[in-house]
Amino acid sequence: MIYIKTNEEIEIQRQSSLLVGKTLAEVAKLIRPGVKTIELDRVAEEFIRDNGAVPGFKGYGGFPATLCVSVNETVVHGIPGDIELKDGDIVSLDCGTIWNGFYGDSAYTFPVGEVDSEVMLLLNRTKQALYLGIEQAVVGKRVRDIGFTIQTFVESFGYSVVRDLVGHGVGRQLHEEPEVPNYGRRGTGNKLKRGMCLAIEPMINLGVKNVVQSNDGWSVRTCDGKLSAHFEHDVAVRNGKADILSSFVEIEKVLKNK
Repeated sequence: MIYIKTNEEIEIQRQSSLLVGKTLAEVAKLIRPGVKTIELDRVAEEFIRDNGAVPGFKGYGGFPATLCVSVNETVVHGIPGDIELKDGDIVSLDCGTIWNGFYGDSAYTFPVGEVDSEVMLLLNRTKQALYLGIEQAVVGKRVRDIGFTIQTFVESFGYSVVRDLVGHGVGRQLHEEPEVPNYGRRGTGNKLKRGMCLAIEPMINLGVKNVVQSNDGWSVRTCDGKLSAHFEHDVAVRNGKADILSSFVEIEKVLKNK
């Protein structure tokens, strides 16, 4: 069942989503060679709780942490631990919050130290693909118009789109209907209606699209060991122009000043 949110509910969800961006900005201040991924998680949980919310991922399906911290070839669902980030790594941070009964869910992939120019292109183009997909999240379009747009853009650079993991509806539950693939045939899928809230999240690989789950039961990595980037926004479907509920503004202020 697809839940249509009222304007009041969307405003509550916006606050939850904005808190995710503020949390990731706090964590971004710590991203550097030598930092342990568990430290990033500790700061995120503390910040979320200090702001009157609850971590949305911790305990969800048994997940043990506040952040999904996915380094290099890990696409998503990486578990924070004693691994230290290294110069030239990339790290995807996916974070969820629950505030007043609504989930926020957003992700950003960060460079660590000095990163190869080819890798920075992957990050920038994946983020660009996210915004191109968001442009399709308007009344009258269909769900797979989003994926078609993302797929067409990234494949033009020789990248591949992960098929085993998709975006989703979001609201009172972290994962609601409909699924929002990052690939597909234009003009197919559920028709988009005003008040639908979607988490749009391209996961784009430098190599092949195939992924495998690691032995920890959570982290998903590329089959060929090549890098993967992941960016995510929460979006409310509107007439004419999608309403982005989450924000990268605070994150990118931190990155600019590092």
